[in-house]
Amino acid sequence: MAQQATPVRTARLGRTLGPEPTAVSGAVLLLPAGREVSARGPSALAAASVRTLGRGLARAGRAEGLATHVVRYRYRGWNGSEAHLAHDATWAVEETVRRYGDVPVCLAGLDMGGRAALHAAGHEAVNSVVAIAPWLPEDDVAASPEPVKQLAGRQVLIVHGTNDERTDPELSFRFAERAKKANRDVCRFEVHADGHGLRQYRDEVRALTANFVMGALFGRVLSRPVQDALAAPPPLGLRMPLAAGFGRSLRQ
Repeated sequence: MAQQATPVRTARLGRTLGPEPTAVSGAVLLLPAGREVSARGPSALAAASVRTLGRGLARAGRAEGLATHVVRYRYRGWNGSEAHLAHDATWAVEETVRRYGDVPVCLAGLDMGGRAALHAAGHEAVNSVVAIAPWLPEDDVAASPEPVKQLAGRQVLIVHGTNDERTDPELSFRFAERAKKANRDVCRFEVHADGHGLRQYRDEVRALTANFVMGALFGRVLSRPVQDALAAPPPLGLRMPLAAGFGRSLRQ
């Protein structure tokens, strides 16, 4: 009896969050959290955690024709040198270009998805990256540091809670320091006393992300805190505190 072949897994784009635009002029690809090592399929719970953020972005960019998709990975794990999540993020950008043509793309990732977003930023269609509580490896003298050259020419936002016990905020700060040397359009916001899920300042994080993404993709005016963070030299622009109530003045 012949052994049954294992089916080949493929990455996929989830359906458009919110009404599908009649004419797409920009896209956001949401990259969920993952695991350092895992051959299991993608986590539905992780996908749900970025879907709410995506719906808010879809509403914010509806008038401009924003298409927002969650990326469904092949595997749950990064898996060392295989870097499965980063390759799936790059595939998702290619698929977006195939579907919508030459439109600017923002990669927005959470946890391990943040690392994937940063890695895949080198694709020519990507003009911006959002990495929320990104998982980044510890510095290792025996291994190459996380790449930053691919971020040149992109606008980059990193957001991290100072009380995050799952992904080290100091690692994202050190990464941002190196990235700022390759690209001045890098900023990083610290959410004081908040943890990995950024639940205490959830509304502020969503408002910050929407303001940044709409500015990067469609040229909307960035809020003063984002402008200041991008303009400030390290470490000021990389340790910008996210103020309570951020976003309220934007809605007034």
